[in-house]
Amino acid sequence: MPLTKIECDKATCPTDKPFARLTDGLGMYLEVTAAGGKYWRMKYRHGGKEKRLALGVYPDVSLAEARKRRDKAREALTAGEDPGQIKREAKLTRAVEDATTFEKVARQWWAHWKGPRSPRHADYVLRRLEADVFPALGARPVASITAPQLLAMAKAVEARGALDIAKRALQTCGQIMRYAVAHGLIERNPSADVRPSDALKPRRKENYARLDAREMPVLLRKIEAYQGSAYTRLAMKLMAYTFVRTGELIGARWEEFDLDAAEWRIPAARMKMRTPHIVPLAPQSVEVLQALQTLSAGRSLLFPGERDRERPMSNNTILAALKRMGYAGRMTGHGFRGVASTILHEQGHPHHLIELQLAHQERNQVSAAYNHATYLPQRRVMMTAWADHLDQLRKGTEVIALRAA
Repeated sequence: MPLTKIECDKATCPTDKPFARLTDGLGMYLEVTAAGGKYWRMKYRHGGKEKRLALGVYPDVSLAEARKRRDKAREALTAGEDPGQIKREAKLTRAVEDATTFEKVARQWWAHWKGPRSPRHADYVLRRLEADVFPALGARPVASITAPQLLAMAKAVEARGALDIAKRALQTCGQIMRYAVAHGLIERNPSADVRPSDALKPRRKENYARLDAREMPVLLRKIEAYQGSAYTRLAMKLMAYTFVRTGELIGARWEEFDLDAAEWRIPAARMKMRTPHIVPLAPQSVEVLQALQTLSAGRSLLFPGERDRERPMSNNTILAALKRMGYAGRMTGHGFRGVASTILHEQGHPHHLIELQLAHQERNQVSAAYNHATYLPQRRVMMTAWADHLDQLRKGTEVIALRAA
């Protein structure tokens, strides 16, 4: 006889058995466990094998609803399909649809991470994700990502010769997976199982090309006589006097300068170490800036690009100028920093002052925020002495070795 609601409500399991089954008909029954649980089941045969299908938990699934589910399963059997397999496939589909994809998490991480970064750097990281990472991993549920999949993505980037990009892509994925762990989206970070050095080709680190200190007088005179763009010539002069990084120089804006106080305050967003930096300006640097003011015509950028005056000049502008002057492969814009460090140390200036002026600061945010203005009077003296030294080199007499007759 078919079951009734009252029978379902009163159903219990004998104390001497692990469960009891109350039959409703057409293969469906209510299974009552010793712990008091009540589960709808359906027994059926498919492909010559006896199988069981879970139809729900009573009373959450009522007797009437359980019968509807049984009848639907029997319709599938009549059509030659396995209702258990249909249920498993539907469950998997829902899991995939509900899963949070790697790309979705990556974009959430990027929106969180980009805050203190420069817009240029943040946009670059997103473009690299879109170009290299998302095509390989973006559609996968973030919880399904494995270490071999991360390595396969990085190896594909490496295969086209982009060794640095492959390493950075793997490191960025590590940051994204840590974000997923922190927000409860995954239980552990698969990227923690691998390091770039474990699978990617090592790349020999190359130092920036720079001249020997003895070659500086000729270079300085060539810069003074440079026949190219006035912006480029003044950029090289200001870089020599201040030895800031190339990106910090070409992105300079007039709002960062106080010529009366002879100071250049570079905001944290434009610094590599993400902390503000003060550059004391020697009188020679102020003269260069005054010359630039004449050229600026009210523009906000000190060194606008040739084609688009609203964007900074290219990173390669100074490098190309040095190449035209005969220093290809021997000197770069960054090389001025190395030359300044060497000469200032040789002249006996304190190491900590040189390091502060080079913005080689601690990554600890509290210490870095404090140090950017530390020893400013002493650094001003050092920067003035440095500019005077460069002028003496440029104006000095070059010694030429005469050949024997």
